[in-house]
Amino acid sequence: MQERKRPMPVGIEDFKKLVQGEYYFVDKTRFLRNLMDLRTDVTLITRPRRFGKTLTLSMLQYFFTLENAEENRKLFAGLDIERAGEKYMREQGTRPVVFLTLKEVQRPTYASMLSMLSSVLQDTYACHRHLLVSEAMDEAQKGYIRRILEGKGTEEELLVSLKRLMAYLEQYHGEKPVLLLDEYDAPILSAWENDYYKEGIDFMRGFLGSALKTNPSLGFAVLTGVTRVSKESIFSGLNNLKVCSVLSDAYCDIFGFTQEEAARLMEECGVGDNLPELKRWYDGYRFGSAEIYNPWSVIRYIDEGCKFQTYWLNVSGNSILHVLLEHVDEDRQKELEGLMKEIPVEAVIDEGVIYSDIRESSNALYMMMLTTGYLKAVEAYWDPTGEELPCCKLLIPNKEIRMVYRKEILGWMAARSDSIQLRHMLRAMVSGDAAAFQNRLQKILAGIVSYHDAANNPENFYHGLMLGFSVLMNGSYRIASNRESGYGRFDIAFFPLKAGAPGVILELKLAKSEGDMEGAAKEAIRQIEEKAYITELSRQGVRAVWKYGIAFHGKKVWMEQGQL
Repeated sequence: MQERKRPMPVGIEDFKKLVQGEYYFVDKTRFLRNLMDLRTDVTLITRPRRFGKTLTLSMLQYFFTLENAEENRKLFAGLDIERAGEKYMREQGTRPVVFLTLKEVQRPTYASMLSMLSSVLQDTYACHRHLLVSEAMDEAQKGYIRRILEGKGTEEELLVSLKRLMAYLEQYHGEKPVLLLDEYDAPILSAWENDYYKEGIDFMRGFLGSALKTNPSLGFAVLTGVTRVSKESIFSGLNNLKVCSVLSDAYCDIFGFTQEEAARLMEECGVGDNLPELKRWYDGYRFGSAEIYNPWSVIRYIDEGCKFQTYWLNVSGNSILHVLLEHVDEDRQKELEGLMKEIPVEAVIDEGVIYSDIRESSNALYMMMLTTGYLKAVEAYWDPTGEELPCCKLLIPNKEIRMVYRKEILGWMAARSDSIQLRHMLRAMVSGDAAAFQNRLQKILAGIVSYHDAANNPENFYHGLMLGFSVLMNGSYRIASNRESGYGRFDIAFFPLKAGAPGVILELKLAKSEGDMEGAAKEAIRQIEEKAYITELSRQGVRAVWKYGIAFHGKKVWMEQGQL
């Protein structure tokens, strides 16, 4: 391997620094030409982490901003956009630009989210501090700008801060500004992960909606993120919105390296002979119709002396993936394991089902794995049921992701296998599958219960055990124990939080011997019926109730079932 003449741009996200620092880089300025040709008011581009979204927006900033326009023009000398002709270069340096990233606005509470957003907006407004000394601004406007700059803006003022800044810039420059917003979905994901989702999404709907939908000062906007948020209506009413997802052909070759770009970079760095192995490790992504290399991994590979290893780590969306993985059934688990053997899975990909609906979507897991970079779509076709949603045949992209997948997906599932088995058991319970319920409970008892555990006060032991298992149903059911209902007290009851879902009553019995278990379980069913334990569930409007009489003896369990 020959010595490289220039450094690799590891972690460089500033276009000016990239060009002036004489790093190796791949020219993506054709994106500017494409963007100007399409002329869309708002463009939303979703890609996995580490695919150059921030750098691309930085390129747009240096091209369009009228600040230091003459100096910035030199950055594009000899690049694709200059070769495209004066028609495009006339647009250079002609507009005010508002550029901010929300990737750091990921906080544990709603209050801290607002505080961090306020800090981001302070920096954004500081880039336009000249407004404070302009005669074009009146004192009320300058007072508002000062409050944002000093971090003293109220929640209501922060809500409209983007819209107001663009209005002030148009007022000052006489040109409608460009809005460049990086990682727009980071605060929404954080709100979902940290249980302040309603507050978070309500704020972001107003924050982004006022800037994008009801803003006469908007020239055009380009947003990037990992996922598309649509169910929450952030973009409702926005008629001129172009969404460019991993399934779209628009701009499909801009983020990441194409085959030709990767080959050229390898040749320039004197390591062209390694291209076949590079392809196995870091190629294989498909964005629209383009086959793409992971740019971060390629750059890191060259920078590390051509050592093939895992450089990509996706920290975005893992909390959502973990929630979805906890709810996989056995068929889905086999599909996930089969992906490691290059057995494709097919799934409906509804990119609009995010966050608030994610637990209700049977295909949300594969949609998230596709958008966050763990899977690629090797084939796409329309859902034959007529729902007008794309169906995709999915595979793991390359060797690097296969290694990451084994650790992050299969490894996490293995570490959580007990929890997953418990969820399978509880899902069988609420669906009325008594055979599966008993079979899974028997396996769990055999694996975790010692004869000594039940030696002292066995009735309390088994009751506590089942009650502990039931905690996993929090969020879907309200669990009650030893509560009076009808003519007695039931052992455990599940009150559904969702209308139409079935309720469940468990009556637990201790059998003196294995031979007595069936009779004890039947006695438990009779007790549920004779003492009318269903009364409280019925009073709360629960119409369907599964009843289970469960008898224990050591590590053995017997179950009888009925429906009320």
